Amino acid sequence: MAFSQGIQLKKRYGQHFLRDQKIVDHMLEAVELDDQSSVFEIGCGDGFLTQSILKYPLARLWVFEIDEEWASYVKNLLHDQRLTIYTDDILDVDFSRFEPDKPWTLLSNLPYQITFPILFKLKEHASLLKEGVIMIQEEVAQKLLKQSGRGYGFNSLFFQHYFELKKLDKIPPTAFYPPPKIFSRLIYFKPRKEIIPIPDETGFWQFIKIAFRQPRRTLRNNLAQTHFDIRKLSEDILGLRAGEMTKEELLRLWDVLRESN
Repeated sequence: MAFSQGIQLKKRYGQHFLRDQKIVDHMLEAVELDDQSSVFEIGCGDGFLTQSILKYPLARLWVFEIDEEWASYVKNLLHDQRLTIYTDDILDVDFSRFEPDKPWTLLSNLPYQITFPILFKLKEHASLLKEGVIMIQEEVAQKLLKQSGRGYGFNSLFFQHYFELKKLDKIPPTAFYPPPKIFSRLIYFKPRKEIIPIPDETGFWQFIKIAFRQPRRTLRNNLAQTHFDIRKLSEDILGLRAGEMTKEELLRLWDVLRESN
């Protein structure tokens, strides 16, 4: 499948290009931009979002587009001194290059197949970020925002711990070309200024992964073959599923298990 520009769409990059200006407007309305703002976009495609970003006051816009054909097309289309286009894979980028011009705002229709790797990259470099709006798969968005029930788990707890997250527009497949088979969702995010410290943070997140490994199984079953001494836990607790517990309750549980190691 090729655009009128003669550039072939590449399935390996998950290319679905946004075609609804109202959605772009909502993305831009959700963030604060001025002539000092640093903005970056991941995957510009044919520049539909890029053009609208450049209509706003900002100091610089960095675009990361792995497809060299589309990167070249947008570079020739948009002649703006504030725009820099890189063909680096964002997952391989050394984020120290962002340091001099921080904080950054991210505006992006993320490629579905690398959504979580990008989210973990953003968490790793949250100190460089001001805020952002990303478009992701609806199912993934719901998991990120869950606080209980089906879909609540490691990703919900992890990303809510480090970011303020807000659900924005639900996007139908018809807003894209070619249309994907699923709905998408705009999510606003902002790194939390105050993050509650967790004792042995790395160990806690490993514990959460284990506790939610089989969501329908009880804590007794999920923790049975681990190094944790579950004899410290009451029968009532062991009979629960991790998904039935709040983050605060899981943190208290972690304190008990951590001290028993």
